[in-house]
Amino acid sequence: MTTPDDLSIRPRDIAFFRDGGASRWWLNGDPVATAFYNALSVTFPQGERFFMDSVRRYRGEASGELADQIAAFTRQEALHTREHVAFNRLAADHGYDVAAMEARTRARLEFARTRPPLLQLGATAALEHFTAILAHALLADPRHLQGAEPQVAALWRWHAIEEIEHKAVAFDAFRLAARDLPAFRRWHIRFWVMIVATVLLFRVVAGNMGDFLRQDGVRGRRAAIGSLNLLWRRPGLLRQVLPAYLAWFRPGFHPWDQDDRALIARAEQALAADWPLESAA
Repeated sequence: MTTPDDLSIRPRDIAFFRDGGASRWWLNGDPVATAFYNALSVTFPQGERFFMDSVRRYRGEASGELADQIAAFTRQEALHTREHVAFNRLAADHGYDVAAMEARTRARLEFARTRPPLLQLGATAALEHFTAILAHALLADPRHLQGAEPQVAALWRWHAIEEIEHKAVAFDAFRLAARDLPAFRRWHIRFWVMIVATVLLFRVVAGNMGDFLRQDGVRGRRAAIGSLNLLWRRPGLLRQVLPAYLAWFRPGFHPWDQDDRALIARAEQALAADWPLESAA
């Protein structure tokens, strides 16, 4: 499988939270579920800058459609960075101290930037796969955002649409950059960058989530059971994405082995009913 020839990667310039914020526990009044998404969001501005740098480094080697896709990917990620900066500011406005969380993310990315450029690109491709499968689950199962305040739900759905849309850009750039390596060597890099990236991501997000919950006074059994239900039972976000996550390790894998453009179209139609989808140049 390869990236579809007729795929359109379209940056949608939507500004959220410019005329109002969100409640402290914006997801159905649930501090645990809210903490999970807030913990992810804190990683996005710095993480997406790393992704942009990793992919742009190879734009000169790309030509034609891939070069155009890299440009669109970069624009989409820049918009995501802008909007999650605004969203994270809301958490700070509610009294959360996010400085330690941002420092935790920065430390992991500073380590990643010491790796060779090809490994940075591989890690970006791996994490883009992870975000794309989370995005698919978010759009496919309405339970994940059920009860969320409308503007926050719209932010996450907009982000999910574009994560799925550009899910293969870093992967295709990695294949181009590693084209002269033996097939086993390319697979070996893919295998290990996903393992390392997963461990680092989970440490950061778990640490951030714990920080949010401690600041809310949610500890012990309540935090553990709430997290277990959210991620593994009902609705079980990580349980849902596990098969797609494991597909990464298959030789010959490509992100578009799962063609979810119909899901994107449905989600975009629903989003457009409430938010004008302006394309960004």
